[in-house]
Formats: sequence, C-alpha cells, structure tokens
Amino acid sequence: MARIVVTGGAGFVGSHLCRALLDRGDDVVAVDNLCTGRRENVAELEADARFELVIADVSKQIPVTGAVDGVLHFASPASPPEYLQIPLETMDVSSLGTRNALELARAHDASFLLASTSEVYGNPEVHPQPETYNGNVNPTGPRSVYDEAKRFAETMTITYHRLHGTKTHIVRIFNTYGPRLRPSDGRVVSNFLVQAVEGTPLTVYGDGTQTRSFCYVDDEVRGILALFDSDLAEPVNIGNPGEFTMLELADLVREVTGSSSDIVFAPLPVDDPVRRRPDITRARTLLGWEPTITLREGLQKMHAWYLEERTRGRA
Repeated sequence: MARIVVTGGAGFVGSHLCRALLDRGDDVVAVDNLCTGRRENVAELEADARFELVIADVSKQIPVTGAVDGVLHFASPASPPEYLQIPLETMDVSSLGTRNALELARAHDASFLLASTSEVYGNPEVHPQPETYNGNVNPTGPRSVYDEAKRFAETMTITYHRLHGTKTHIVRIFNTYGPRLRPSDGRVVSNFLVQAVEGTPLTVYGDGTQTRSFCYVDDEVRGILALFDSDLAEPVNIGNPGEFTMLELADLVREVTGSSSDIVFAPLPVDDPVRRRPDITRARTLLGWEPTITLREGLQKMHAWYLEERTRGRA
C-alpha cells in the first residue's frame, strides 16, 4: 500500500488511474484545477476515505502534505481544441507544473511518472514509431504549444533522473478513448460518437485516409501502472498497434451506434499527423504488456456510457 499523488486526477485518464490505484489498495490524492477535468469523474471516489481531491493549479503549487510514495503527472489539456484555446497555460503545466511535480517526488524520495504523448513524434517519417525515433515536430506550428511542451517535460524528467537520482518513468500515450472522455472533448472518437448518436453528419478532416491507433482506457491504465511499478527510466510507448483510417473509424462508429449519419469532409488542420501507430516492442518485452480490448468492443462500451450521460443531462 502506498500514497500516490495524481496530478490531473479529475481528468479522463487521470480519474481512471485514481480508480485503479484505489482498487489495488493505494491511498490517492488527486490534484486538479478542473480546467479540463470534471469533478463528476471522481464523485464516487470521494466517498472513499482513502481518496482526497485537492483543487489547485500545479503550475503554481502542489499543496499536498503528508507522505508521498509516488507522483503521476497527468495534468494538462490533451485535445487540440483545448490546448489551442489555452496555449500559455498548456506550456506552463508541462514546464512549471512538471518541475513542481518532480520537486514533490524528489522531496519525498518518491517515484515519478510523466504522462507524455505520441505527439512528441509529430508528423512521423518513421512508421510505426519506436521510442528511439526523435520525431518530426514543427516547433513554431500551432500544435507546438502541446507537442514541444511535452518534449520539454520529457527532458526535465530525465534530467532529474540523471542529476538527482530521482526514480522516473516516461509513458508516451497514444490515442486513448473510453468512458469519461467528454462529449465536447474534440478528439475524433468523441466527435464521431456524438455526431452518430445525434444523427448529424460525421466530420472527417482531410480525405479520411490518415491513420490513428486507438487504445481503450482500461488497457492504457494497465500499461501505465506496469511502467510505474518497473525500473524503466527510458520512454515507453503505451498504445494499441491496431491502425485505422479515419474513414474506417467512421464506418465502425456508425455500425456500433446503428447510425445512418452521412460523412462530410473538412480541411485537414495544420500539422495534423498523416499517420500514427506505436511500436510496442519495448512494452511487450520489458513490461509484459499489450492491449486486449478491440476497437469494436471499446466503442460499444463508450457508446453505452454516452447514452447514460445523455439520460443524466450531461450530453
């Protein structure tokens, strides 16, 4: 049993991590300013005496007292519509916020895990993407406020490991979906599901041949915790290597939801990656991890959750 701090703990992946940590017997302190997270995500957890929610901006301070055995740093907007709306805050949380989270871990001789992203690979020229690939990121493009901020966070994390001996981990998260991914989040899975449920056309950007790899959140959390419990300091891809075009995803969403929505096309956003697929050899061989939930099964679970959200008036 340990006491774990999860920054961004009321967010999509963060709240699922909090649940998983509690389930395995840990005490959990979630720190979130509710900028993109939702208190509803952890409402049921607040009834547990082993869970605490601290409302704070980790870019300014992390007001956690008492023992700390681990810090999982997940605070940050993660979808393009969100981080493009608050670009400076997005850079702050991956720079100042990461430094504050690392200092908290260092002060308590605790383990630290950084939630990085597949976006550090940019629009990749190597496919699939192994952790040894350094990426193809436009440092002055609109998406750089997130992409480059995460790259900087990785540099700071490994520097604390080398300079101070802090036990650090870096997870590169690929597209993740599942319950608690807000309908208004702006990522492709939530966009398609909402449009299909509402019977409006599904918006495909570009010609729909660009690809992504989608990992269900339960598989993602299992991989993250396997990394957190390991001795690996080098970055590790945690994602599903199944690769789908946007048109394939749209067709599957329509099939799962029983929707007859049409597809409409819109211009591809600037610097939007043409393809994305993780090489998970490192996770398979060093962590014994790989995803088990198919895209169809995951979409069915997420669709059911969206329908529940609509009945609660939170569509």
